[in-house]
Amino acid sequence: MFNDRLRATRIFYSITQQKTADAIGVPLRHYQKYESGEIEPDLRRLTELASFFNVPTDFLLGRDDYLQSLGVSVDVSLTCPPRRPKYQKSHQSHLIQSSDSGEC
Repeated sequence: MFNDRLRATRIFYSITQQKTADAIGVPLRHYQKYESGEIEPDLRRLTELASFFNVPTDFLLGRDDYLQSLGVSVDVSLTCPPRRPKYQKSHQSHLIQSSDSGEC
């Protein structure tokens, strides 16, 4: 599932594999192995990928139930990947709200 989400997210944003590999500091062939499912990134690379695409790591990992419990809309078809949740402080508690405006 991770490799499918990664590839679909990259394609959605019209970014090349080379540009993505350069952004996270790995050789192109290494990044291609992420998309093919041959290997999975370590935690550092996973967070770099999520930051680069501006999506939650949980989205890339396929943790849709968890994201929905936080109130983040998850579009599994990837026509509009969810954006990284914004954390807002209130005087009583921390609220998590999606920064996704409903538009891509």
